[in-house]
Amino acid sequence: MAARDPGPFALGTALRLGIAGAEANVAVGVSRLGGSATWIGRVGDDELGELVLRELRAEGVTTVAARDAAPTSLLLKERRTSTRSRTRYYRTRTAGARLTADDIPEHVVAGAAVLHVTGITPALGEGPAQAVTRAVDIAADAGVTISLDINFRSLLWSEAEARRVLLPLLRRSDLVFAGPHEAGLVVPGAEGPEELAQGICDLGPGGAVIKIGADGAYALLDGRPHRQPAVPVQVHDSVGAGDAFAAGYLAELLAGEPPQRRLRTAALLGAFAVSTAGDWEGLPRRSELGLLDHHDDIVR
Repeated sequence: MAARDPGPFALGTALRLGIAGAEANVAVGVSRLGGSATWIGRVGDDELGELVLRELRAEGVTTVAARDAAPTSLLLKERRTSTRSRTRYYRTRTAGARLTADDIPEHVVAGAAVLHVTGITPALGEGPAQAVTRAVDIAADAGVTISLDINFRSLLWSEAEARRVLLPLLRRSDLVFAGPHEAGLVVPGAEGPEELAQGICDLGPGGAVIKIGADGAYALLDGRPHRQPAVPVQVHDSVGAGDAFAAGYLAELLAGEPPQRRLRTAALLGAFAVSTAGDWEGLPRRSELGLLDHHDDIVR
């Protein structure tokens, strides 16, 4: 539930009902660029659970979802000012927090080109953490590329707990996405995107992408450094930018594109995400990727 206008929730405000979630956002972004995406999760056997599945399927995402007697998780997004938002999670004892390793279909994960997981699901409890570990186990055994977005959320767990749970997953990953602070959780003492990326790769992954906001991104991929500037846009809502970035990168990885193309498309999707409302609603189709190249042509 997202506020339409700036202001405190305590005074009451109109809300927009939609769906969101880190892994779901990535799945939609990949699908819109022509890739094939499957989302695995657990939703309540209620109207909100039906909304989640309908929206994902409408976006071309295949869903493998268990239905649960517990309610679908809820997120409240407050636009406290025109430039600052605050998020409140209602996840305890909800369907998503009851995800288990038994919910992970081995044939789906083993048959994938890439398994993408984030640090949000393991933060929901022991069951969800075991589910992510199970998915990584299957992918590793099948030779599937494993992509991890650290995606640290301080409202869900502490830095120490996140480090304890995520380090084993990171060591088995092939590709890691992180912001500077998130990278610092697993590579303490490192400074600057170059040191952070190298520190992550030293732990096992062959690739690390450090997202540095308005300064773009720095990637270390198979030992080679790459820099990608941000695409300049007017920021409307920064939530979902990291998921969009990962979606753009993974879509091009699936398409067999080289690193610089992956990073360019990732930056473009991040720009679309921050310049439109919602976590995923404004993400582009492949035919729209050139829209942001025409800065002096507002109406096309």
